[in-house]
Amino acid sequence: MSNPLLTLNNGTKIPQIGFGTWKVGNDQCSEMIYEAIKAGYRLFDGAADYYNEVEVGRGIKKAIDEGVCKREDLVVVSKLWNTFHAKENVKKALKRTLSDLGLEYLDIYYMHFPLAQKYVPIEEVYPPHFYCGDGDKFILEEVSVFETYAALEECVDEGLIKTIGISNFQGILIQELLKICRIKPAVLQIEHHPYLVQERLVEYAQMKGIVVTAYSSFGPQSFLELNNKDAIGAVNLFEHETITSIAKKYDQSPAAVLLRWATQRGLAIIPKSNKVERLKANLLVNSFSMTDDELAAIASLNRNLRFNDPWDWAKIPTFV
Repeated sequence: MSNPLLTLNNGTKIPQIGFGTWKVGNDQCSEMIYEAIKAGYRLFDGAADYYNEVEVGRGIKKAIDEGVCKREDLVVVSKLWNTFHAKENVKKALKRTLSDLGLEYLDIYYMHFPLAQKYVPIEEVYPPHFYCGDGDKFILEEVSVFETYAALEECVDEGLIKTIGISNFQGILIQELLKICRIKPAVLQIEHHPYLVQERLVEYAQMKGIVVTAYSSFGPQSFLELNNKDAIGAVNLFEHETITSIAKKYDQSPAAVLLRWATQRGLAIIPKSNKVERLKANLLVNSFSMTDDELAAIASLNRNLRFNDPWDWAKIPTFV
């Protein structure tokens, strides 16, 4: 099967290959979602912070209205942004996401980061991104991830979400969460590419029955347009000799090799594309398999180089 289903610890099945909506522009987002559904995608990974949930919802609606799919065929994913971590704000954010998407429930709802920013009312700025109500001053709230997670569990009880995910969590925090949670997290989404393998974290999550989803599978390529200094200074993985030599052997693109490196090791992937032919190609990455030595060679490129690091935004934050 080119896009196998992965079974989560709550019995839900999700496609291994999904479509990521980060950086999909508003002017083309709805049409790309529609085209992706026609191409066979059934999992769509989004977030309030991506500024395009209204357009994602329009694309989904168009496909459903035309009979391309049914709502129950889709796995629609979003994420709780940092400013809504307090218990009384979690459902506010979720209901805004559901309204923007035009849906009654989410299949997976992640805590986007284990980091609580100062609450900014939805009526004031939405989505607030890094705005905390005081110019460009980054302010954190004294809200525990355990409080936030308990509020997400209540949203499951109410049928607003089916599955809870955690994103950008590290192993020790996951270990603590598993001690106190009532509903076990089913998915962990992390930055994962050959420059940031996070082997122990992946192994630990999989050992605990948590499916790992990789984002930014192409490493620095995903961050060039954001002018990330580390990405600009890193060797493009599409041009790295280790990747290109393997790609040549299997008559595949470097992108396919990078994606297959993740799926062959049991991870889910959510590549995005603004081109229909490329999103179709991404669905075919499971058509070949590499040797264990080749998988290890790619992993050996690890530099613990993290491009999406909250410390880069927070610096020395103010707490409230």
